[in-house]
Amino acid sequence: MYAIIEDSGQQFKVSEGDVVRVDLRGLPEGTETIEFDRVLLVADGQDVKVGTPLVEGAKVLAEVVRAKVAGPKLRVLKYKRRKGYRRRLGHRQKYTEVRITQIVA
Repeated sequence: MYAIIEDSGQQFKVSEGDVVRVDLRGLPEGTETIEFDRVLLVADGQDVKVGTPLVEGAKVLAEVVRAKVAGPKLRVLKYKRRKGYRRRLGHRQKYTEVRITQIVA
């Protein structure tokens, strides 16, 4: 069984047991579960439910593995030719890492 969920403008294909990095959330201290209610598709072997745009009554439950994870470092370079202008910046996107525990269709 798998589902396609939408979170923060991104779509994720998830199955039970998958570990997914979603955008950082301001979770209260001690929060252990997250519920994704924007489910676009649920497939279970032969049966496929496609939402228009969302599947009615479907949700995906996940447990928080790590509340704050830094992604890979990205280098951003700025350059203007013939001016002696060069700037190098770095950026690391912050994520919340969750493990999918249950898909409710």
